[in-house]
Amino acid sequence: MSTNADTARPPTAEAEDPHDTGGAPRRHPRALAPGNLVLTVVLSVFGAIVGVQLLATLGVTPSTSLIGALAAMTLARVPLVAFRGFRSVHAQNLAQTSISSATFGAANSLFLPIGIPFLFGLDNMIVPMLVGVSVAMLVDAWLLYRMYDTPAFPASNPWAPGLAAAEAIKAGDEGGRRAGVLGLGLVTGLAGAAFALPMSAFGVALIGGLASMAAFGVGLLVISYAEPLLGLDLNAMYLPHGMMIGAGLVALVQVGRTVLKARKAATASTTVSAGAPDDGARRLGKSLRLGFGAYLAISVLLSLGTGIVTHMSVGMLIAFVLYATVAAFLHELLVGIASMHSGWFPAFAIALITLLLGILVGFPPEALVVLSGFTAATGPAFADMGYDLKAGFMLRGEGADPAFELEGRRQQLIAAMVGFGIAIVVVAVSYQMFFDKGQTAPIDAAYVAAIKAGPSVETAKQLALWAIPGAVIQLIGGSKRQLGIMLATGLLITTPMAGWMVAAGLAVRVLAPRVLGPKAKENLEIFAGGAIAGDALYSFGNGVWTATK
Repeated sequence: MSTNADTARPPTAEAEDPHDTGGAPRRHPRALAPGNLVLTVVLSVFGAIVGVQLLATLGVTPSTSLIGALAAMTLARVPLVAFRGFRSVHAQNLAQTSISSATFGAANSLFLPIGIPFLFGLDNMIVPMLVGVSVAMLVDAWLLYRMYDTPAFPASNPWAPGLAAAEAIKAGDEGGRRAGVLGLGLVTGLAGAAFALPMSAFGVALIGGLASMAAFGVGLLVISYAEPLLGLDLNAMYLPHGMMIGAGLVALVQVGRTVLKARKAATASTTVSAGAPDDGARRLGKSLRLGFGAYLAISVLLSLGTGIVTHMSVGMLIAFVLYATVAAFLHELLVGIASMHSGWFPAFAIALITLLLGILVGFPPEALVVLSGFTAATGPAFADMGYDLKAGFMLRGEGADPAFELEGRRQQLIAAMVGFGIAIVVVAVSYQMFFDKGQTAPIDAAYVAAIKAGPSVETAKQLALWAIPGAVIQLIGGSKRQLGIMLATGLLITTPMAGWMVAAGLAVRVLAPRVLGPKAKENLEIFAGGAIAGDALYSFGNGVWTATK
């Protein structure tokens, strides 16, 4: 089996068995090899178009990751030498990375932000905003690449959509019992989704941290039933938003403490952990510094490019640039933490929180338009890159060969950047067509309405009040469990059945090992991957069908 889609050399043992290299260095397929690149470009164009279309018409962005993997698997079965390289699970991983990046990048990181100045009547800001958020999206993905498998974002955490993609690719490659269990999960996911059940929530509950998923489930149930049962409108009280603010600030401190501990450890010993060519904690600290600097530069670029500098005094401009930088950076980290543990990322809601705080500070409306677009652009690409790297990490043997693992990550980054580049072109060419029809991301209207409503003393009081319990819960749970972030994430998502599906998943997870024995844990992970994949495939197909009717 070839490990490179651009070569016609005969199959080799290193490609057949990723754990048996025969002593020779293993080669990872190159993202820019002609065969891989052609497939990457085609899939990326498709993913970007579908992503923007569905966000504009339905308000959702589908997961297309498995579509890319299935396309590569299908080509691998064509009896032509040119397609032989796609038999490699690593080539299939590059395909799913590119289409996923293009889909989320085009929809969430680009099309959504530029709709805000359009709805606000500031058409002159659209192009500068597109340039700024394009750069932010690329930085976003690069930062996750740098931070992946560090103490803040461990490779061992669920990253559920990535796990689902990896299990699907493995099953297609290995067959046997794994394929059977995955197939059962896939059918279950498809069937549940057909009855409007959020099967991804069920699947994530089977593999996520027990305490984290319990907090997530409690949040989902509380926000769904507080009003019908108790008459409490928690959103009107800004309870979810305040709790996320408090938990987010504590989470930021916890990440900072991790970096400081790493520096002390590095001073005491210069020995790098066994099998790791780079110290994760030190890499995290450097990435945070580089990321902050990059976002600071983008904030300045947006301020100058959109012309909002003319609406603020020098002091207000400096305050805005610093606030936008911190808000975008914090948004990215919170979205990343939530997606890592739950597979869901409340990017829209967290961006709204940073906007509400900006409104309370008193920034002018034009600056708030830029702020909302900038913060909304960071996070989605960060989270999606984490999913893709998780899939690759599992397929490459979960770090058993560090050099091969790092090379695979580099190739995934290249594939993702190709996808993001295609996304920029697609959005630049097509956005006017959607705007002429009055189509934007539905959440854009909420951002514009909040800006036009202006500041409120009562809102400030509510946010400050509920930030306290959010901070306390996050502090109690610690940086590993992220209880405050996960509880607030659940509270920001109004999907009643999701809470019950999380509860059902946790119940199955606790009972299965007792009924089926110790091997049930491994089977549950594979089954969960199938359930998540089935939900994603149904959502994608149903979304495309609905949008084209």
